[in-house]
Amino acid sequence: MHLQYSPYDYSPYDYSPYDFDVHADPYPYYARLREHAPVFRNETDDFWALSRHADVAAAQRDSALFSSVNGLRMEPAFWGPQAGRFFSFVAMDPPEHTRMRGLVARAFTQHRVQSLEPRLRELVRGLLEPLLDRGGFDLMTEFASIFPTDVISELVGVPESDRELVRDLGMEIMYTDEESTDLRPEAMRAIGELVGYYTELTAERNRHRRDDLLSGLLDAADGDDRLTPEEIVGVLILLVGAGSETVMLTLGNLWHAAWQHPEQRRRALGGRIDDWISEGMRYDPATQSNLRTTTAPVELHGVAIPAGARMLLLSGSANRDPEVFADPDTFDLDRDTGPALVFGGGRHHCLGANLGLLELRVALGEIVARVADFDIDPGGLRRIHSSNNRGFAAMPTTVTLR
Repeated sequence: MHLQYSPYDYSPYDYSPYDFDVHADPYPYYARLREHAPVFRNETDDFWALSRHADVAAAQRDSALFSSVNGLRMEPAFWGPQAGRFFSFVAMDPPEHTRMRGLVARAFTQHRVQSLEPRLRELVRGLLEPLLDRGGFDLMTEFASIFPTDVISELVGVPESDRELVRDLGMEIMYTDEESTDLRPEAMRAIGELVGYYTELTAERNRHRRDDLLSGLLDAADGDDRLTPEEIVGVLILLVGAGSETVMLTLGNLWHAAWQHPEQRRRALGGRIDDWISEGMRYDPATQSNLRTTTAPVELHGVAIPAGARMLLLSGSANRDPEVFADPDTFDLDRDTGPALVFGGGRHHCLGANLGLLELRVALGEIVARVADFDIDPGGLRRIHSSNNRGFAAMPTTVTLR
């Protein structure tokens, strides 16, 4: 039983991804774990955690020892053999993962992603213009939460008349209630409604193809092997989180990091968008951790970990490891972010990384073209609460236009 929403009575090295103090600032916790407990055991929440860059990177690459079959998140609704319903091929091991990812990759091509850029710019401008004209807006609720969900709808082929419905259902799933450490009943209902919607859309697209990802998924084949309608719907549900929530939270985290560092903000708004993105995703990533299951006993740093253990890979900590990054708690656009663990590793490297980066570049590029500076009202900041994601639900912003 968790002592919810008040500081846990922890020893100096303890850590829980449910703790609201951790949500507010996980990085001091990570620093203590790296130094004193690189293999950390939490008996209450029943997991082990790796916090050093070398250990997290090695575990990401070793999918034979660190399995994904039980999913990526420890909330009871997400964790276990049913995880594939939420995470599709990301919650699979070979050979199932190899087959599913290979078929999805045939539809999710670089050409299909890059061809979206002109439409992405239209979407950004359509959202931004009225906000910039006002001079003040909530970056999260009025822009960052809308743009990525509309991009996924554009990619998939959701009719414009249905996009508000899909967006609302997605937001119901993504935002975590402040009174729960599991998926809320409303979120479970929203998932059911979204499954029903995508099932009908898949059936319709099976009758009438278009130039969209859904048609591409229906046509993807390896010899006689094709994705079933149920598998396609699973991929579309995955895109709600992996394709929408991550970009949404990243936009807010990038904005917040620049706001906290005026000199770096000046350089970012001066056009160093790629550096802003890469350093921001290292400094304060939207995805802080992923869960794995050990398939055999393993010993690390003198600690014996049994088979079947829930192993939390703290990539948010790895990205602040001073063994890899000098002055890791400094936000510096001149930094070499090559070693950062942002998109996973090994066979589970994020398939949608190129799309996510394109969305961020287009969104920030259009903003930088119009905005000379900005400020955030700290009193209006509100965080999401999640066991593995970090970001904001509200971020009141005022802008100074060029």
